[in-house]
Amino acid sequence: MKAIAVVGGTGLVGSHILNVLTSLSSGPSVSTIVRRAPNITSPKLNVIIDEDNSTWSSKLKELRPVPSILFSALGSTRAQAGSFEAQRKIDVDLNLALARAAKEAGVKVYVLISSAGISKTSVFPYSRMKAELEEAVVEIGFDQTVIVNPGMLLGDRERKEFFEVVLRNVATVMGKLHGGLKDFWAQDGDVIARATVSAALAASEGKAPDKVWRITQSDIVRMGRTEWKEGAL
Repeated sequence: MKAIAVVGGTGLVGSHILNVLTSLSSGPSVSTIVRRAPNITSPKLNVIIDEDNSTWSSKLKELRPVPSILFSALGSTRAQAGSFEAQRKIDVDLNLALARAAKEAGVKVYVLISSAGISKTSVFPYSRMKAELEEAVVEIGFDQTVIVNPGMLLGDRERKEFFEVVLRNVATVMGKLHGGLKDFWAQDGDVIARATVSAALAASEGKAPDKVWRITQSDIVRMGRTEWKEGAL
């Protein structure tokens, strides 16, 4: 298995991605660049901690062996960042800087955790911002680009906002009644991570259906839950 890098490894989806990667029987070498230590420890995991994210691009280019895949689950919220402008510096500027550094370093497969229902013409700034990021990373021209578009993210977060907590509770109750009531608009972080890793590894093996492969909410449920088999990868 080739080397893999992850940014955003302390967030909800990113932490699950690290869990999935380090549990693979094929045993990939995984590096993650973070501001603080992730919750997971593994002999397969190389953790690079630096609170100054302006250095992350250079640290990414210094990784040896050069990663064949970069996962970006990097993102923030306006409340966490303090303003929309500060959020944009993380969600767009930092993501793009890391993607460009990855391309320069020789990364072949780029994987972005984005969001469902986004549009450059949306009235919502967050939606426009995510659509802009997707377009920009596609233009970088990786051999394979995988864009994952989940709905609401379900799972434990260190920082919880009231409105999100209410919606997540609603989704959880609906999911217990019947999975189909939840699956079309909200997905669990571990399911998203499994689908993401499955798609990334397939892309690295030349099995992606297109140069730019978009993983929809239904794809996430199918690949991350219905078709997922522990130890199969």
